[in-house]
Amino acid sequence: MRRIPVPARPHRLAVFCGALALVASCGWQGQADEGPLPGAPRGVTAEAGSATSVHVMWNAVAASQGTDGYEVYRGTTKVEDVPGDEHMVDVTRLRPSTTYVFTVRARDTDGRVGPPSEEVRAKTPASAAADRAAPTAPGAVEGRAVASRAVQLSWSAAKDDRGVVSYDIHQGGTKIHSVGGNQTATVVTGLRPGTRYTFTVRARDAADNASPAGTPVSLTTPGTDDGRGTAPTDFRATTHRSDEDGAYYIDLRWVPPRTDGVVTEYEVHLDGKPATSVVFGGDAPREKATYSFYADGEAGVSHRVRLRARLPDGTWGGFSTERTVTTGHASP
Repeated sequence: MRRIPVPARPHRLAVFCGALALVASCGWQGQADEGPLPGAPRGVTAEAGSATSVHVMWNAVAASQGTDGYEVYRGTTKVEDVPGDEHMVDVTRLRPSTTYVFTVRARDTDGRVGPPSEEVRAKTPASAAADRAAPTAPGAVEGRAVASRAVQLSWSAAKDDRGVVSYDIHQGGTKIHSVGGNQTATVVTGLRPGTRYTFTVRARDAADNASPAGTPVSLTTPGTDDGRGTAPTDFRATTHRSDEDGAYYIDLRWVPPRTDGVVTEYEVHLDGKPATSVVFGGDAPREKATYSFYADGEAGVSHRVRLRARLPDGTWGGFSTERTVTTGHASP
């Protein structure tokens, strides 16, 4: 078991709970002879899809016995069972103008259910009486493959007499994703390398009227992946000397990769080997992220550092640019 170094000063966003024993170290574990329970899903989001539905998403959970499925709760009531290879669902038959609280729990192949995720809230918009007019189709739909398992889609806003509440992304004839009505781009991950996909986008209003599909976009993911499309960007590394213990620490900052969910976990590599895991609790940063960790007790020691993100589909993204820092020296 690898020990995760802890920063000298508290990090207001990160929660560190033992590397591979994350669940057990946070106080959740199963019977000793059965292995730990699945961890609590992270990166849970909820977005109103119409006046009577909410789209709930979360990051895939890796369980020791395999993840067999997920249970979605509205308050204390289980409302959806989702297969283990999916991590999103539309919760329907809700009331307009109502705030709902959702949590998600993972279930392993032995039927054991892990702890609940953090609560997320979503408010359905008011219903539109006698609204039978669907939005116009999204226009200027475009896309590009950004990695062997990810594509980026964008479109121009649809029009509706009462307002667009959400956009649904379809792969072939299957809905695979949904975003809020104020969003006109997204990244879809969890795809297969070297595979041709066709995507369409539809707009929805509060009355659940769906628009015609926008122009289909066909994309082929590359068979090989350099990782750039799913890697953290604008990665920087500097060092500082702690006034408390006199040791040197490496300070990292980066921009999280764009994905179809929230990135909550990163793996930092130091001198070519995994050095520490960073798990963000609460609201994980989406624009800029920072982290500091112990490097060395002496000045003049050089280190190579890079990091990668665990994507919402449970796979690792590409590595950031590698940076070299020297303790006690000003970094460029």
